Amino acid sequence: MPDHDFKSPRLFVSADLAEAIAVEASADQLNYLLNVMRLGETDAVLLFNGRDGEWRARLHREAKKRLLLVPERRVRAQTPPSSLHYLFAPLKSARLDYMVQKAVEMGAGVLQPVMMQHVQAPRLNRARMEANALEAAEQCGILSIPDCREMIRLADLLRDFDPARRLVFCDERANEASPIDALRAEPRRPVSLLIGPEGGFSAEERALLQACDFVTPISLGPRILRADTAAVAALAVVQAAVGDWRAGG
Repeated sequence: MPDHDFKSPRLFVSADLAEAIAVEASADQLNYLLNVMRLGETDAVLLFNGRDGEWRARLHREAKKRLLLVPERRVRAQTPPSSLHYLFAPLKSARLDYMVQKAVEMGAGVLQPVMMQHVQAPRLNRARMEANALEAAEQCGILSIPDCREMIRLADLLRDFDPARRLVFCDERANEASPIDALRAEPRRPVSLLIGPEGGFSAEERALLQACDFVTPISLGPRILRADTAAVAALAVVQAAVGDWRAGG
């Protein structure tokens, strides 16, 4: 495991990061660092913006309501975005928050909500999804910010799908053979992982998916999993079989 600093507060900033070029903390960041964490000017924070790597910075209090974060040195180079795309049917707020955070922690580089027939929460707050993705990135040492996309209909997703990718969909009716064996049997290529809604895929949706030659159905076993649980299980399977946990690199 990389030797990350898990003790210093870690913040996302939108500004460019470079040595000695101060970044002004937002009001929320000021409150968090000074009032919640009770840091002083000798304490360090870590900054990242998804472009310039991770920087160790010092605090500089200019006024009661103005705090500057001054980068001193880069401690990690920028990593490229993950090629793993996570496609999902929206859930109700609290469970969607959890699912987004866990998907980011598990290495998803794109979060793509997909409208399907049995979706129980047809509206999605993209700003909230982005905030949860950023929070997960801050807490887990992730440098590349996940791309949180607008909702798309399943039929449109399949029509415009990148043929260079493999679409893995977790089908509760799939053969219960090992999903890891099924994925490793495929030619290596970037993966998009699709998790269906709470009510499962409709017959029409399953037929649409099965008609596409870039689709690989997998089973997550004999148990019925909630969608947010299925997300973590499926992402772990993909990472173990064809992702960044696979044996041999």
